[in-house]
Order: sequence, then structure tokens, then C-alpha cells
Amino acid sequence: MRRLIAWCFRSRVSKSNQQNHPKRSKEEAMENQKQTDNGADHKEKLVNSSSSHATNIILNHDFSGGLHSWHPNCCDGFVVSADSGHPEAKSAGNNYAVVNNRKECWQGLEQDITGRISPGSTYMVSACVGVSGPLQGSADVLATLKLEYQGSATNFLLIGRISVSNGRWETLDGNFSLSTMPDRVVFYLEGPPPGVDILIKSIVMSSSSPKECQNGSSGNVNLGDENIIVNPKFDDGLNNWSGRGCKIVLHDSMGDGKIVPQTGKVFASATERTQSWNGIQQDVTGRLQRKLAYEATAVVRIFGNNVTSSDVRATLWVQSPNQREQYIGIANVQATDKDWAQLQGKFLLNGSPSKVVVYLEGPPAGTDILLNSFVVKHAERVPPSPPPVIENPAFGVNIIENSNLSKGTSGWFPLGNCTLSVRTGSPHILPPMARDGLGPHEPLSGRYILVTKRTQTWMGPAQMIGDKLKLFLTYQVSAWVRIGAGATGPQNVNIALGVDNQWVNGGQVEASDNRWHEIGGSFRIEKQPSKVMVYVQGPAPGVDLMVAGVQIFPVDRQARFKYLKRQTDKIRKRDVVLKFSGLDSSSLFGSFVKVKQTQNSFPFGTCISRTNIDNEDFVGFFVKNFNWAVFGNELKWYWTEPQKGNFNYKDADELVDLCKSHNIDIRGHCIFWEVVDTVQQWIRSLSQNDLATAVQSRLTDLLTRYKGKFMHYDVNNEMLHGSFYQDKLGKDIRAKMFKIANQLDPSATLFVNDYHVEDGCDTRSSPERYIEHILDLQQQGAPVGGIGIQGHIDSPVGPVVCSALDKLGILGLPIWFTELDVSSVNEHVRADDLEVMLREGFANPAVEGIMLWGFWELFMSRQNSHLVNAEGEVNKAGKRYLELKKEWLSQAHGHIDEQGEFIFRGFQGTYSVEIATASKKLVKTFVVGQGESPVEVPVAL
Repeated sequence: MRRLIAWCFRSRVSKSNQQNHPKRSKEEAMENQKQTDNGADHKEKLVNSSSSHATNIILNHDFSGGLHSWHPNCCDGFVVSADSGHPEAKSAGNNYAVVNNRKECWQGLEQDITGRISPGSTYMVSACVGVSGPLQGSADVLATLKLEYQGSATNFLLIGRISVSNGRWETLDGNFSLSTMPDRVVFYLEGPPPGVDILIKSIVMSSSSPKECQNGSSGNVNLGDENIIVNPKFDDGLNNWSGRGCKIVLHDSMGDGKIVPQTGKVFASATERTQSWNGIQQDVTGRLQRKLAYEATAVVRIFGNNVTSSDVRATLWVQSPNQREQYIGIANVQATDKDWAQLQGKFLLNGSPSKVVVYLEGPPAGTDILLNSFVVKHAERVPPSPPPVIENPAFGVNIIENSNLSKGTSGWFPLGNCTLSVRTGSPHILPPMARDGLGPHEPLSGRYILVTKRTQTWMGPAQMIGDKLKLFLTYQVSAWVRIGAGATGPQNVNIALGVDNQWVNGGQVEASDNRWHEIGGSFRIEKQPSKVMVYVQGPAPGVDLMVAGVQIFPVDRQARFKYLKRQTDKIRKRDVVLKFSGLDSSSLFGSFVKVKQTQNSFPFGTCISRTNIDNEDFVGFFVKNFNWAVFGNELKWYWTEPQKGNFNYKDADELVDLCKSHNIDIRGHCIFWEVVDTVQQWIRSLSQNDLATAVQSRLTDLLTRYKGKFMHYDVNNEMLHGSFYQDKLGKDIRAKMFKIANQLDPSATLFVNDYHVEDGCDTRSSPERYIEHILDLQQQGAPVGGIGIQGHIDSPVGPVVCSALDKLGILGLPIWFTELDVSSVNEHVRADDLEVMLREGFANPAVEGIMLWGFWELFMSRQNSHLVNAEGEVNKAGKRYLELKKEWLSQAHGHIDEQGEFIFRGFQGTYSVEIATASKKLVKTFVVGQGESPVEVPVAL
């Protein structure tokens, strides 16, 4: 299980659909947004801008026609004439629009410009804008494009922004170009804090440079070049900087002249630090725009207190208008006292904060943090990597030389001072996990390598394979292994790869008896190495090692997918008989029937966090594409009671309310967490009796408060990798936790939950170990109701994952992937990895649900694992997920037979059926539930 940072999304509401219906729900408004009538826009003729010979794309650009062609977005608007007496009328000199009753920063005035722009062209935008209302200083006004794509998430493109003060008109300039044409394009102005009106005198959008607004100063903002940090290199001394719990000092050198600035003439130090969080800070309130990704770059080092190396972190402290505080980790670097280091990372604000401070922290007390420069800019969009081109992948071909040992040990060499020899007596059959993926092959030879005189755990047979590997190709690893004399207990055997001296795990198995064990795993290399060595290692020094039939071969994922599609149709679909009634048989017979599935009932969920729901775009993607949720941190004990008696259920309550409002089921993660590093300090310091009391209180408080609200609970997370509570309170505490939880909320299914179960790379959590663990809990009376496989996996291969699922399936308990994520720098490869896991889970009858561990960039526990980029663009992995969701919706059409029936085969879930008789057309809905036998669904007409 990984800890989360935080992050979000965008689904705006068209106010035009609500003006005459103030009591409509937000959900209705969001749905109706898609149906906005743009007919008036298309009927109105394009007008020429008075300030440009080019055609103005914007209709009614000066509001001479009132708000015709314009729509206030979830707010109100009206047009003021020059002689109206409005406070800004005199300075405006002519008509202007006022956008008021704004409750969110993103609310403003919009116009649909679909059909009036073309891809490939560059458009200039110039808007004469102002603000009015309770404002100290200035506020930013933004020009934005909303880009809607059918079947995909809505994207947003920032055109430009300008800082505006009360009583002044400013010119907001910008430009944009679209590479492809969305299904719908909406231009709008937004930005100032809630309660502040936006004033708009005119807007020009054309393919040539528009003339600036005459009444007011001009402004031009280049987000790519603008540094949010003021006085970033201390050219103005320490102005705009302050100490966070410590002093800050300006230097031109330190350490007897050995420390000088990397750039510029001076640097700053945060000194007299008494806490790790002390450091140098700057208030950046009002300078950051929500839902924009920013990149921070700082040049840092440390000094003093005999500390030569320490972690230095850049952190954002955010306070919302309701006083909620949030700490966002931006980046960290291992800094030294020898040289300057560059700290770099990205962040994003989901909500509209009242105060924002960026600061450096991290080193132990007494150690100075030195800062030479600090830059925070709008992050440049990194174009996606192209799909990797792999020539002649040779799927299923073993790249190991002399794998059958027909040439003795040729091609192999001993790693370390051990001895290799060839013997006979190993299995002739391929290990089961390799059979489906390996191409045409002969039975194994029965020969094996015997490794003796091992004096280190890493000693074993090795082979160089670097020249045979292809980048971005996924390889499966397989072998038979066995241990010999000298073992005093179970031994871990590992097939490893040395990739430029970096260890890569190719699979592990625990060998504990006098038999051959299958070892299986996978790997992928995404950066060109200079050398790659495969070797087999692991047992204790003095223990002989036997290795047979080593296979490393590239995996044909598409071939596996074809097989999984057939399995999915068998397992997830059922025959459906629609029996129509209510009309005479003569009028029904031959009537055309069209069946369309609207929702698959299989649970596809995701991790969310409290900060995410401040971003309406995140919420929009979430509620549209997932039907289950799990909270990243907000239900964990260290979050709900960070200090003894100091409870925080507000965050979890708000997430529960959101899910309930959208009929999304929730998993409770987690009641306890066995890994000691995740246990808050006040819990660790309790006596045995006090800890037992605290455990009981935690169970009672949590499960009483949320009784009936969580469908599942992960009772004690990662028991195969930690033992804090068991060590403190005895072995029976684990079963006791399950029993008490079941008594407090009998409706919840209670899960075990652990990682590296499915990938073959951790002997502590192998399927065999997990089975033993679950059976042991059940023998103690623990009501274990489900098996959680987290699914933080790299370069997955289907047969290895399927093998683990099949082994666990013998317990008869529902299996869920509870925290699935995959990672690759290449979006296309990441999409393939995700498809592997989703198809393997959906095609396995033991799997009853799949939860992703997030989907939005900067709010994932692993880098390069997101489905949606920071500013809302769905990437290749996200599109693959949506494509699979669409594939798993059934459709059918035909005619009603003589028995008044229509038969089809479809996935479980909700359907609509359209019946066209001779006299009328009818639409009905029905549900196909779980089951294997054919189901009859009555349809009353």
C-alpha cells in the first residue's frame, strides 16, 4: 500500500440551463450542459471587429445585443449601458457585461465557438476586462477554452491572464492553436475569487493581431516565462522572504569562502533551525491559479552540525477559506555540504485557497538550509512519447544461450568464487507459467546446473544478455530451481538482472524441501543500458543451488488478449431472454428491437482524496467512469487521530457524502496497518494495556460512526509485511480485530490486503504464503470475507498474474485488486500494462472487483502511473481504460420472434431496450444480474 499526496479534475455546469429552474440539482445541470442549444450562435452572422480587418470569431463581441450568444456559467450576468449610472459606466464609455453572483473562481461568461475555428490556425484573443467587488489589491482574470471530446474527458486550455484592480480596465491578450478539432469548443472568462464580479467591455478573437483596448493599460502575460517567486535570486536582498520558525541570513560566501553562489552574487541561509520543518519561505498567495500545473526548481545545499548529507524538501502550505490546512509535497533532493543540488518537482492546487506559502524544510535541527535560487513557473506541457517501434520482437523465443545445457556450461559463468557443473535429474516439462507464452519448443533436457562452493548469497550461474534485449519489450522469466545440502531452513531463490549495476527483480521463490520449484516473473528495460547480466542467487552461503530450464522470452500480449476476450465472454456474460407482454402477439412479432447496455455492474473503482474533490474536473471524471471508491489516507488511523484524542473525521465524512450523492459504493481502507513505520508515534509509545484499549476504541469509534456506509474494510493492512500489533499484543490480536469489526458492522465484508502477491517477486507475500495466512486467521475464528491484492505491479505478464489468482481462488473467497497501478514513462506501454491487469482480472471468475490507486497526475503514489495528465488531458493509458469500459458494454439488435421473445448474450448490468412496433416506439430499462444460467427478463409494454 502506498501513501498518497493529493490532486484533481473538471466538469463545469452551464448556467444557461438553470436560469429559469433555480431548484434544479447540480447533477441535472451537469447533464443538461451537454444539451445546450447553440442554434442562435449559428444563425447570427459573423461581425467584423472595429479594431481589425480580420473577422471576429466572437459574436456580439461588444454586448450591443445584450447577452445574446453569451451564457453565464453557474452564475448571473447582465449588460450595463454607458448612461446607467453603474460605478464603472463612466470609465467604460460604452456597454459592458457584468458577471455576478459567482460562487467559484471558474464561474464566468462563456460562448460556444464550435464551427468558427479550425485546427492548425493560430488565433489571437484580446479582451477588455475589469473587476468589481470586495477585493484587496488585484485579482487575475483568465481567458480559457473548454474542449469537449466525445467519449473522453473535457480538456481545458489557458489562453492568457491579466491582473486587474478595482476601478481599472485592463487588456487581456493571448493566443491559441488547436492541433485537432474537438466536438465542442467553448470560450470563457473566469478567475477572480468568489464574490468578485467580472466586467467585460469587449472581446476580439481573430487570426490576426487585434487592436488593444483603448481605455486602460495593456497587459501581456506569458505563463511559460513568468516566475511566481518574487526576488528569486535575492538581488533585492531578503525582501519577500522570511524564516519559517527560524532566522534567514544573506551571504556572498560561507565556510571560509569555500561556499559561493552557483549563480548570481548572493544566496540565503535558513539558520538557527530547531525543528526539521524550519526553513526559508515566501507567501505566494494570489499568484497561483487553481487547476494549473506548476514546476518548482530550487538550487540548494546544506551546512553545519556535522551533517554531510540530508533530504531537503520543497513544500506548499495551503489554507482554505474555511481554515482547512493542507501540506503538498512538491519535491525533494538529497543535498550535501559539498556542492549545490537542484531540487525539482511539480504541483497543482485543486481549490481556491485563502493563503499559500512555499517553503524549504527537511534537514535535522541545527543544520542550515542554503538557497541560491527558486523558480516556480507554469509547467510546460510535455508531449507524449510516441509508441515504441520494436522491430522483430521474436515473441516466445528464449534469449538464453545454451538453456538446455547440451553444451555443458557454455554461455554460462560463475558469478563469484563458486563452481558450476552440469548434472541430470531435473524436470523435463516446462514450468506451467511459461507454457502459454513460449513459442514452439522441445521438452526440457533434464539437465541442470549445480552450483557449489558458494560463500556469498549472490553467488550463482550468470549470463550476459544485454545485446539480445529490446527496449520497452516485456520479458517473462521462468526456471526450475532447487536447493541442496546445507540448508537449515527455507531459502529464498531469486532470478535477478544486473542492469548497469542496478538490481532488477526477475522473480523469487521460497525453496524449503527436496523438490524442484517453479520460479516466474517479468521485467522490462526502458533506458538503453551498457550491459545486462542475468544471474540466479539467494540461498545462504554454503547451500548448494540447482538451476534448470532458464527461459527469458518476450511476451506477445495481443495473443494473450485474444484468449482473455474469449474467457471474458464465458465468465462475465450470460444468455438473456427478453419476454415481451402487454401487446397482442400479432403486433409484436417481427418488431425491431435494439438493446444497449448503459452500465456494467462489475465494480471498477478508484482511490480518491479529500483535496481531489475541490476540483470539479476530477469529480466529473470520477463519477462518470467509476462506480466504487476508496480513500487514500482519510480513513487511516494516523489521519483520523494523529494525536491522542484529536479526531479528524471531517475529511472522510465529506468523501462519504460525495460518494453517497452519486451512488458510488466505498471500500474502507484501512482500520489498522501492521507496518510499524505507518503507526503514529503516540500509539507506538503506549503500554500493552493502553494499546489494547486504544485498539478497541479505534474499532468502536470508526465502525459505529460509519456503520452500513462502507461495503468492505481492510481490517489490518499488510500483515505479511509487518507485525506491530501482533508483536505488542500477541498473535490472537489479528483474529480479534476481525471478530470485533464483524460484531460492530455485520454488513461489511472484511478483507485481508497485501502487496506483491500477484507478480512473483516477493516470497513474503507469495500466493502460498497468503493462503497459509488466511487459513490461519480462519482457524482462529476470524470472519475473513475477501482477499485483497493491492496490485502495485511493474511490467505485468498475464500467466504469472493468472497463476496467482488461480491459486488463491481455491479458497472460495472473492478476490479484489484493491490498489492497482502500473508505471511506464511511455504512455503507450503504460496503457498496455493497464490492459494486461484489467483483462486478467475481468477474465478470472474469482475476481469480483478492481480498484485503481488513483488516476490523476500528481496525485498518484507512483510516478508515470496516471491516466489523466495534470491539467485534465486524458492520456493513452486513460483512453485505453475508457476503451475497455466501452468494450465491456453489450449491444444487440434484431426482431421479436413468434413467442414474443428476443434472445441475446450480454454482460451483467443495466440496459435500455427500444422496441419499434408498427404503431409506436417504446423504450424500457432492465437489469441483468449475476449468474451463469440463462435469465428471463419480463418486459411489460
